[in-house]
Amino acid sequence: MKWVFLLYRLPRDPSTPRIALWRNLRRLGVVQLADGLVALPLDARTKEQLEWLADDVIDAGGEASIWVAEAGSAAQERALAARLAEAVAAEYRTVRTAALAASALGVSARRRTLRRLRRDLRGIRARDYFPPPEAAEARRAVEALAEAMEATA
Repeated sequence: MKWVFLLYRLPRDPSTPRIALWRNLRRLGVVQLADGLVALPLDARTKEQLEWLADDVIDAGGEASIWVAEAGSAAQERALAARLAEAVAAEYRTVRTAALAASALGVSARRRTLRRLRRDLRGIRARDYFPPPEAAEARRAVEALAEAMEATA
């Protein structure tokens, strides 16, 4: 398996580009390997997204480069994949817990929670490169909440 790396360095001031980059990296679900070095599994989409972020870093007065590489060993590759999977697994667990807790809410609060959880699931799926078992559990919990909402409607 190949990986795409973004190696970057941004000036400390102003902080706005650093914050924007951090938010975009988080949205993509990168694995942080070191300060200024992040990785994603290589595909056309992830490479293009990191290239756009590299351009943003350069536009903000920083330095950035994109690298495509393979892990040095199968163990290193499994470790990278496990880090990505564990990060999204934690997010799926949060969604599942919120969906289960929503059953105790009033109708309008449950409706708002359901909309938010569906949106959260879409966002998590977009950065879920190695789906963990928690993905199916979270989807089932959100579907059960939706079915309960329909039954009371």
